[in-house]
Amino acid sequence: MAVSSSFSPFPSLLYPSSTHSPLSLPLKFLPSSKPHLLRSRIKALQRWREYEDAVRDKDLARALRFLQSTQSSSEMNLNSGFSTWDWDRTERDWEILDTCLNADDMRLVGSAYGFLQDRGFLSNFGKFRDIVIEGPREVTPKVLKEYTGLEAIKLAPKKWGMSGASQLALIAFLGGASFLVSQGIEIRPNLAAILALATADAIFLGGTCLAQISCFWPPYKRRILIHEAGHLLTAYLMGCPIRGVILDPFVALQMGIQGQAGTQFWDENMESELAEGRLSSTAFDRYCMVLFAGIAAEALVYGEAEGGENDENLFRSLCVLLRPPLSVPEMANRARWSVMQSYNLLKWHKRAHTAAVKALGAGHSLSVVIRRIEESLSSGV
Repeated sequence: MAVSSSFSPFPSLLYPSSTHSPLSLPLKFLPSSKPHLLRSRIKALQRWREYEDAVRDKDLARALRFLQSTQSSSEMNLNSGFSTWDWDRTERDWEILDTCLNADDMRLVGSAYGFLQDRGFLSNFGKFRDIVIEGPREVTPKVLKEYTGLEAIKLAPKKWGMSGASQLALIAFLGGASFLVSQGIEIRPNLAAILALATADAIFLGGTCLAQISCFWPPYKRRILIHEAGHLLTAYLMGCPIRGVILDPFVALQMGIQGQAGTQFWDENMESELAEGRLSSTAFDRYCMVLFAGIAAEALVYGEAEGGENDENLFRSLCVLLRPPLSVPEMANRARWSVMQSYNLLKWHKRAHTAAVKALGAGHSLSVVIRRIEESLSSGV
């Protein structure tokens, strides 16, 4: 089974009451020497409930509007002489990212990242926006091996049951079925039913049911995490706002994502260019690098990729829409170039990729995952 992702180039989190509730801090810690300042701060804390409600409701527009209003409002300035509030404000600003997943307007998602960047939180966002990366544009299989150490076949998605863990699972299933038959146990009706259900799942649900069952198998789940973390980190370094990472196959199905998992990102420049009926090489390069980053991440960690079939299909569908469309040899060269660049980019930032994998695996929200990436990149460890 291929681990796959869906991308869009266009387009309940509660604070623990013991730490983030606006009125949870005892009033004795508030300065009492200035009653008017005390009243102003209490009023400001009460207004923060609006932001908490917006985060809880995943309402990006309302949450962003509130945070932007606090930038110029003296009423919301809680930092003067009181560092505890400065820390609390920082924690809350980060969580604007957790409201992005339900946003229909990707420009709002971009505005959320822009707001945090203006606040000095996303120092590495868009670090490689201009894609100034070493390496030739003509990438033959020989060149690909020279730069990555891997044969081209190792960087190609595999059909389920043809390699790796999925092959072992298929062998185990067929071996078990053969053993039961050899023992005189009639299982053909059950096998027929299983195959019928699997076929229906593949045709009508895109393999969602089988993917959901497979997610209970730790090696498969970890490969998905590594794959999606590759997309996420590359998009982040390329300056493409990430709407969210979907790891649950049924949630992905409900959101219309092609495949069993997905990382949704947005490229404003690419959207603007497509609206004008053109597409620059830089924008296309950036998109392709993010698209092939999941395959590159798997190859970096495991020495070969299994997932990414849907990523390749998305790439081909875009290539034929170009004017003029890319030929088959041109598509192959572009794919090799993209996966080579993504592979090396992730290799240079391997610790950040590992941090993202751990954060996603622990079930953290997008804001925490991005913070772990920033902390890793900033510390260099």
